Amino acid sequence: MAIAALAALLPFAACSSHAPAGSEQPGAGASARPAAEAPSADLQPFYAQRPAWKACGDGFQCAKIQVPLDYSKPTGERIDLSVIRLPATGKRVGSLLINPGGPGGSGIDYARAARSVVSDKVRAQFDVVGFDPRGVGQSTPVTCMTASQLDAYIGMDSSPDTPAEVTALDRESKLFADNCGAKSARLLPHVGTADAARDMDVLRGVLGDRGLTYLGKSYGTYLGAMYADLFPKHVRALVLDGAVDPAVPSLKSNEVQAKGFEVALKAFVEDCFLDKSCPFKSRTVDGAMQEISDLLSRADRQPLKNDLGDGRQINEAWAVIGIATPLYERAAWPRLREALAKAMNQGDGTELLQMADLLVDRRADGSYSNQTEANMAINCVDHPFPKSLAAYRKAAGQAAKAAPHFGPFVMWGSLPCAYWPVKSVGTDKPLKAAGAPPILVVGTLRDPATPYEWAQGLASELTSGVLLGYDGDGHTAYRSGSACVDSAVDDYLLALRTPKSGTICPKTG
Repeated sequence: MAIAALAALLPFAACSSHAPAGSEQPGAGASARPAAEAPSADLQPFYAQRPAWKACGDGFQCAKIQVPLDYSKPTGERIDLSVIRLPATGKRVGSLLINPGGPGGSGIDYARAARSVVSDKVRAQFDVVGFDPRGVGQSTPVTCMTASQLDAYIGMDSSPDTPAEVTALDRESKLFADNCGAKSARLLPHVGTADAARDMDVLRGVLGDRGLTYLGKSYGTYLGAMYADLFPKHVRALVLDGAVDPAVPSLKSNEVQAKGFEVALKAFVEDCFLDKSCPFKSRTVDGAMQEISDLLSRADRQPLKNDLGDGRQINEAWAVIGIATPLYERAAWPRLREALAKAMNQGDGTELLQMADLLVDRRADGSYSNQTEANMAINCVDHPFPKSLAAYRKAAGQAAKAAPHFGPFVMWGSLPCAYWPVKSVGTDKPLKAAGAPPILVVGTLRDPATPYEWAQGLASELTSGVLLGYDGDGHTAYRSGSACVDSAVDDYLLALRTPKSGTICPKTG
């Protein structure tokens, strides 16, 4: 669900704008947010598509549909969206569209795990449908960087201590933006979340559903809320799990997210003390947190050992990403204990690097998915960011005080948006979705990537928002071990019954 490099992969800090003269700008309405109505005559052919579904392994069916590149010019250029579905196992009610977040996460890959992502009860009545949003994966992807360039970008020093390091960071960030502009110019103005939400309504029509049933996680909650704001009368049931608050200004959102990772790291440390394999010499949380700081400082001065043989230096940036990755899921905490033990006692960062590769979607052969590029492209269009280097320097300093381990990484990770070749067309403001039926917003109390306060904010801003909390750890709650959360979500999806708003599911049960 999705940070220098760390920000490139999480919801808003993943979001990570000084548009050069003559840069291509979005067409009118490319990602604007007027209230959407019934499809115009020009859009009707898109809604009337009948996909040619073909078997694509393990019971799944795959197809492609077409949508306008620019919704303000529906008779113009078209782009492809890749779609996958797992047919319902029982009496079919409709389709459940799912999104894993990011932005930039592949809905195709996520749907491949549908048997664990969604309960058997829900799968019995709904086709589980995933799609790669525009600009992502198999759906007309944004392309920017070579694999070696991404290695350099992700591994750059994103907590700069000297003017020279700030200059290097600035140079790499501008290179990222320039490369995206050079390779994906026609697509960049049209990859925003409003356009993706319009695509979802086309997909709803193509699937034959009168109302959208949807499960969105992390950034997927923003996509779902945007859909409800544009198409409130087309909503059947939306579960927004690991919620993002669209009303929080971009740099403030970065800081809040960094603090969320700090809270999760402290929860990990407290749990670590209960296991004999815990690597910390100190027996206090503050002491252990300082040991982690010392490890990162050592990696900043002298890279950790890398046994993968790929030539990468495991510096502070890679180590931070490696620490952040297992905070997403409590079940990964034992591996983090082991990785920290090797790094602190043996100077070996190999396991931290392997975990970092999971978050940035770097494959064993050294190639990457386009997750990082799509993430940046979507966020730079969706949200206004400062254009001056001084603004990021000041914000990074404030974030370092609030979240010393993650603050600078999250904040500086948005710097490419200062140089993005197209203007942001979004605004950070509440999404109300007036007229929509009840929408279930789910938040985990110690979620590292999407802090609980965002779920509270989104639920209060949506006219029909219903808040469900989970007193747990890790990123998102549904199908993460809480029978209470699972039961409430299933009941809503199947019978449209919502829990009392503000209900908190206990840590166990």
